[in-house]
Amino acid sequence: MLSAKLRDALANLLPGPGEDEAYLGTPTLRDAAVLIAFTDRADPGVILTQRPQWLRSHAGQVAFPGGKIDPGDRDAIDAALREAEEEIGLSRRDVMIAGVTEPYRSGSGYRITPVLGVIPPDLPLDPNPDEVEDWFEVPLDILFDPDNYARQHAHWQGQDRHYYDMDWQGRRIWGVTAGIIVNLARRLPAGWHR
Repeated sequence: MLSAKLRDALANLLPGPGEDEAYLGTPTLRDAAVLIAFTDRADPGVILTQRPQWLRSHAGQVAFPGGKIDPGDRDAIDAALREAEEEIGLSRRDVMIAGVTEPYRSGSGYRITPVLGVIPPDLPLDPNPDEVEDWFEVPLDILFDPDNYARQHAHWQGQDRHYYDMDWQGRRIWGVTAGIIVNLARRLPAGWHR
């Protein structure tokens, strides 16, 4: 079962520090959580969302379902499940939580806890148009292969920044989302889902 393999992989993460945007020195970080939803199939995938183009912040970007941890949330897991339900209609009863990994510190002021879970394949997800333009599934072997990402550099808001970037079927996966993926891909034991 994929959830047992994922729990075992999380218990045996390879050593090594992850990369994030802590080098930007953002003084105050707010807690947030994202759900990395693996589909339980022979060739697993991961669910990602595309934000609407009209949004003021992060318009059109690819992201995991997730957001700020609200005062009413018990923890990062509760927040990630709530956000996934609000954003794509993924019921928390359909998610088997495997665990969490180290938070990713973003330059936009968030300490983001990745929550890993397994969901049944081919669920009829219903995106909230106020938050999500579309959702899609990327095969795990493609998404979690660090060789599929290019390390990029840019000068933005007066600072030199680096980030990872990947194109998959015309969708650009980059920034924080790509950083979380690359960090996890580097630490998961090879072939963990086979």
